Amino acid sequence: MSELRKDPIVDRWVIISDAAVRTPTIPKEGVFPSLGPVCPFCPGNEYLCPPEILGNRPEDSQPNDARWRLRVVPNRSPILVVEEDLKRMGEGLYDKISGIGANEVIIETPRHDVRQSQMEQSELENVFWAYRDRVIDLKRDMRMRFVVIYKNYGRLAGATLDHQYSLLMGLPIVPRGVLEELEGAKKHYDYKERCVYCDIVRQEIQQEIRVVSETKDFLAIEPFAPRLPFETWILPKRHTPCYEDIEPREIREIALIFKEVITRLDLALNYPAYNYVIHTSPFHQSCETYYHWHMEILPRLTFLTGFEWASDLYINTTSPEDAAAFLKEIII
Repeated sequence: MSELRKDPIVDRWVIISDAAVRTPTIPKEGVFPSLGPVCPFCPGNEYLCPPEILGNRPEDSQPNDARWRLRVVPNRSPILVVEEDLKRMGEGLYDKISGIGANEVIIETPRHDVRQSQMEQSELENVFWAYRDRVIDLKRDMRMRFVVIYKNYGRLAGATLDHQYSLLMGLPIVPRGVLEELEGAKKHYDYKERCVYCDIVRQEIQQEIRVVSETKDFLAIEPFAPRLPFETWILPKRHTPCYEDIEPREIREIALIFKEVITRLDLALNYPAYNYVIHTSPFHQSCETYYHWHMEILPRLTFLTGFEWASDLYINTTSPEDAAAFLKEIII
């Protein structure tokens, strides 16, 4: 089985997978591996997926039948598995953990060959509700410490199918990048007694130069120090550390502002590949005063080079001010 191993120098966890070795390939955008004439995520092909964990479907339909609006299923090739026992082990100075975790696939819509910018707002609301419901369920598993909610769209972003889907991974550890974000937020709070994300929201609304869109409850911005061109954040105005505490009104609004942002990115950047991730607080960790959940969208317009890998210092050729101005000029 897989296992998690910790680098003893920088405290970075990695997953050592027991999956078969794959031959590296150079992906071409828009070209997906052939799976024959059948898409496993299309209605009628439910037998190609593991039994569903959650289904948004009409009341008179049955689990795993073809009448659904959204489905959540286990990943058929999981990296981590929930069926294993959590074992913490040492090997001299090295630490490792058994490969326990959750691998889930959110099949976002029955419609094939549709981008998220073309989905109805109600379909996107279903997606954000599914994220919430699955986080709440996984939080009950005391082996889990953190959940990653993310999406890969397009081969350059790591997608393997062209049907709209996103992913969720429950982890028995809190990744180093998350710990660094928490530490930075706490340092700001300890010094100023304010949430840094709330400060960002207030300053960006005041300055306006990096704002892409705004609703009553959310703000979409190009962050001040973006890693990649047109990196976009969506931040709730209400301070809360946990995505799973999102309210019904906020579900409607995040679907609305997300659809606008992703439509602007599609039209401005000629329908790019992209990733996004929802940053939420670790399970069972008290960070209510200083952390603030949010969403980060990363269009895949450039490749990382050896410099970025070696230094963790990103080179971005598009300023966030220019990116915001360009996106706001797009007519949708």
